[in-house]
Amino acid sequence: MSSACRAWVVAASIAAVETLKDQGVCRWNFVIRSMQQHAKNNIRSYYQAKKLSAQTSSAISNQMKRSKEESVRKVMDLSCWGPSTIRF
Repeated sequence: MSSACRAWVVAASIAAVETLKDQGVCRWNFVIRSMQQHAKNNIRSYYQAKKLSAQTSSAISNQMKRSKEESVRKVMDLSCWGPSTIRF
């Protein structure tokens, strides 16, 4: 490779690096901001999923509680007011 060709390659490389620096791609704060944004988006979706899961489990818990209460009420009604086992 001739020295003129090498000079053009070096100049093109420097120009490319400077262009990327101007766009913010080669800066550390770009990387940090990008990681922060990615983490913020993922944490938000995690908490939304967790919140939805908590609401769902709460609804299921309430439904099971109602079912158990109804079962106890039915047993109490039958034992107090149902047919008696005493025969005359």
